Amino acid sequence: MQAVILGGGKGTRLATTGPKPLVEVGGKPFLRYLLAELRRFGIVDIVVLTGPFADAYRARLGDGSQFGVRLTYVAEPDPAGTGGALTYAARHLAPEFLLLNGDSFFDINLVDLMTRTFSPGWLIGLALREVEDVARYGAVGLDGDKVTAFGEKAVAGPGIINAGIYRLRREAVAELGPPPVSLEKDTLPRLVARGQVRGVVYPGRFIDIGVPDDLARARTLMPSWERRPAAFLDRDGVLNRDHGYVHKSEDFEWLPGAREAVKRLNDAGYLAIVVSNQAGIARGLYATEDVEKLHRWINGELAKTGAHMDAFYYCPHHPTEGIGKYRRVCDCRKPAPGMLLHAIREWPIESPASFMIGDKDIDMQAAAAAGIRGIHFSGGNLDALIGAILASQARRGQ
Repeated sequence: MQAVILGGGKGTRLATTGPKPLVEVGGKPFLRYLLAELRRFGIVDIVVLTGPFADAYRARLGDGSQFGVRLTYVAEPDPAGTGGALTYAARHLAPEFLLLNGDSFFDINLVDLMTRTFSPGWLIGLALREVEDVARYGAVGLDGDKVTAFGEKAVAGPGIINAGIYRLRREAVAELGPPPVSLEKDTLPRLVARGQVRGVVYPGRFIDIGVPDDLARARTLMPSWERRPAAFLDRDGVLNRDHGYVHKSEDFEWLPGAREAVKRLNDAGYLAIVVSNQAGIARGLYATEDVEKLHRWINGELAKTGAHMDAFYYCPHHPTEGIGKYRRVCDCRKPAPGMLLHAIREWPIESPASFMIGDKDIDMQAAAAAGIRGIHFSGGNLDALIGAILASQARRGQ
């Protein structure tokens, strides 16, 4: 999946002459938080619609490689509006893509939005949010998942708003017309009237830095929002039935509730991370490429249900049965905590609220050595177990 970021808005009300997404928040440009979130969901092909600020973006973000993404910048020869900016980017657009406002953050399961089924008539899907006061944003009307009104001015009070994340089919760009044109004011109301826009309401944390008060809030909130609890999951025996050295998709058998459990974690805002001993590599039974291919397949299967694993860590070593370079004592093979500690270094993990689920004593020992709560899985439905864990942590305020 590709993402396109609307980044050409000027930060006039924020006392800056540059674009709003490059305003400093928590010691880095606000856009960095969006890039990290997209990468977390496996979205690394990102087009930034820069308006007149292409040079500023290149100077601050380069080609994106240092953040694990690929950035393409599309400038506007003249002010074109949000819809017009998309028309200039037409040749770069994938058949389906996410479109994000570069000056807002909405903490949702992006894979869930991406994998909602669109009937042939739909062109645009919106991530929506309930707020206490719609006056600043304009209200969205919803009948089931069909958007019936968009951007209507409303008196102060609770309601549903557009939260600035869209899923678009490329055919929607043909509906924009010549620039300058506004996606929100010109195109979306017309497509809503034709019944071609759907919406999904999500409860995630939301902030828009378009006004000084909310920018000040973002500078306090975003660094804390960036940190998340993680659920570390052993693979064989937790996600799938352990047939012994599973390394092919045709041998991978999901355990009951496994896919639903991962989605539950995604929806709750947890990082979902696999940590798995893979001694079959050490023994020469299969290669690292086989494991990585299987893990890509796992995420492809999870995506069908709106879920994903944030990361996979595996140990290819064995201290006595390994062949060649894989025969060694290492700090990553459980019960050593190396894989968990590596993940904690690489991800903004809130360790006190994190936990490890495994089916063996070595999983519990690795969790204890990493300072993570260990939970033994002795079979049954993984989703039921995860649900009980999250409910318990919510009661404790974690």
